[in-house]
Amino acid sequence: MIFTKRTFKFLSELSKNNQRDWFNDNKQRYEDDVRSPALEFINEIQPVLRSISPHFRAVSKKSGGSLMRIYRDMRFSKDKTPYKTNIGIQFRHEAGKDVHAPGFYLHIDPESVFLIAGMWRPDNKILKVLREMLADNPNAWKAALNNKEFKKYFYLTGESLKLPPRGYDKDHPLIIDLKRKDFIARHDLIREDIYKNNFADKLIETYSTSTPFMSYLCIALNLPF
Repeated sequence: MIFTKRTFKFLSELSKNNQRDWFNDNKQRYEDDVRSPALEFINEIQPVLRSISPHFRAVSKKSGGSLMRIYRDMRFSKDKTPYKTNIGIQFRHEAGKDVHAPGFYLHIDPESVFLIAGMWRPDNKILKVLREMLADNPNAWKAALNNKEFKKYFYLTGESLKLPPRGYDKDHPLIIDLKRKDFIARHDLIREDIYKNNFADKLIETYSTSTPFMSYLCIALNLPF
């Protein structure tokens, strides 16, 4: 077991005491119960992630790796609380430079645990490429989404435009997908899942069912999968 009940206890208490003084007083708990287990988990994932694709990276570093910063970017947010109250881990494509790249994601917070495969909030240039790919290759897209194993574990989620993107008719057969701002698929877990000794193996096994979906996105961006 890597993550423990202490992990959730810290995150839950942080959500109620999201202040610098409290965090500084409890920083060693953060190191012991959150960051260190997360980095250990990333290390455990490294060798098995290649079974899905050799082009995604599990980087166990305190900063600049797969573990996302706990410090919030408050510059453009009305919410001025300084810390994230979740663990965010992204196994990003080697060609990606930030969280908007194709990748696999693990989210742990006091209320929910879930996995994500796909691309969160790509920029307009990338969205244009993805939409053109959908319009030009609709059957391959439908096949990816209707793959039996993918449908068993994942469902598409994320934000969408209210109106059709420019150049696409509202009656287009793929209009729901063409309006997406996020191309992400989600699999929900329960807290007890992460306590299991085989959690890393189960994580990789679940991510692997998203291969048709992920490979479609990579092909659209001319990236190897």
